[in-house]
Amino acid sequence: MKHVYTLDDLKTGDLPNNARLAVLGYPVSHSKSPQMHQAALDALKIDVTYIRIELEPGSLAEAFELMQEHGFIGCNVTIPHKFEARENCDEVSSSVELLGVANTIHFKDGKVLGDNSDGPGLLRALEDDFECVLEGARVLLLGAGGGAGKAIATQLNQAGCTSLVLSNRTVSKVEDLANDLTDSGTKISVLGSSAEALAEVAGELDIIINATSMGMKPEDAVPFPTEAITAQHKVYDAVYNPVETKLLEAAKANGAMTANGLSMLIHQGAVSFELWLGQKPDIKLMRQAISSTS
Repeated sequence: MKHVYTLDDLKTGDLPNNARLAVLGYPVSHSKSPQMHQAALDALKIDVTYIRIELEPGSLAEAFELMQEHGFIGCNVTIPHKFEARENCDEVSSSVELLGVANTIHFKDGKVLGDNSDGPGLLRALEDDFECVLEGARVLLLGAGGGAGKAIATQLNQAGCTSLVLSNRTVSKVEDLANDLTDSGTKISVLGSSAEALAEVAGELDIIINATSMGMKPEDAVPFPTEAITAQHKVYDAVYNPVETKLLEAAKANGAMTANGLSMLIHQGAVSFELWLGQKPDIKLMRQAISSTS
């Protein structure tokens, strides 16, 4: 079995006989979703193989059509395809309607159904990893303008945070989001991504969340000024490969509590699994499967 499949493989049918679930991304070779889901599938004796499929932007419509022809049940969608996934759904959940992005696809009765598990997955991860309650917390969200960022911001707002700072390289991308979130008691503000601006608000934060993809590549810059991180902070990086990004390494050195995106991936995966198969997976087993391949 290949480590990564492509659109050409979907066209030729060069796939495992029981390939029915997948993660779609570009790139996608780093994804740990296959081993996590496969462990849960095998434990429940479900004869399905979960694979990686690398797709260039603009090819999701064709991929969805081919996947249905091959009998796929559904797929997870990761960077950079979440907006495109929404555009190619026949029906979507209320969360996708609100956010405009989909990360979980279910093929059912000839239709493409879209859902989003980013917000619930991150919320559960924060509560588990930091053993904290988000109600009353002061949170900074880096990359709030992205697909995952919008979902996370909406979920954090509903969780009752005291304040939520939405940071994005292009501020205009989060201004509308900030306006949409003003109906709660959370104080919402927007910020650019300059080190100076971020350092200025650091002392007013409890939790710093990186929802950008910065940190996946060795040459990536650190998305937050590390000298401004102290022991009062809890720093969560949605990136999980590498296990410890430069951001987390620096935060830990400064005494902050840290966690990476593996827990978010696990909880998102559990939501997807139940949606596709109508059964709850063993989350502990899923975590073990990922940890054994870290």
